[in-house]
Amino acid sequence: MNDMVYEHTQPGVLIRWALGLSMVLLAALWWSTGESGGGAGVIMGAVLSLVALALVLMHSLTVRVDEGGITAACGPGLIRRQVPLGAVRAARAVRNPWYYGWGLRLFPGGVLWRVSGLDAIELDLGRRRWLIGTDDPQGLLQAIEQARSQAAGPRARQGGEPARLFGRALRS
Repeated sequence: MNDMVYEHTQPGVLIRWALGLSMVLLAALWWSTGESGGGAGVIMGAVLSLVALALVLMHSLTVRVDEGGITAACGPGLIRRQVPLGAVRAARAVRNPWYYGWGLRLFPGGVLWRVSGLDAIELDLGRRRWLIGTDDPQGLLQAIEQARSQAAGPRARQGGEPARLFGRALRS
């Protein structure tokens, strides 16, 4: 039984614009050089393909909170991470500096997943923090607190399973 507490998809407006503009500029450069089969043309085609793939994979960020934990998935869901509720020591709304960047990246003390905006929820996972970008920080924080309080009844926050990324256990 999976009682849904929260699910929200944030469109990656900034990433869509940046990668879309990059694709247009790369395509224009490729076309203006007249290279399609030579070495430069192959390189331009490969770079354009990689930017298009990044756009498909990172165009949005969906966050789901239920009794199974907190799950974040980028774009169509090929890149995802789930953390059991018991692994979360604390959660709070934060506003990140612009220089932390967007996308999936390391920052001092943890990992950032952000597709647009500066607002995020910071999850304290022990030795690491996970910042999940959102355009609904209060709604997500409330859902996490509600799910943690519901999970605390039967299991009293025992620590749960380790966090997972691509199906592999991560250290906290």
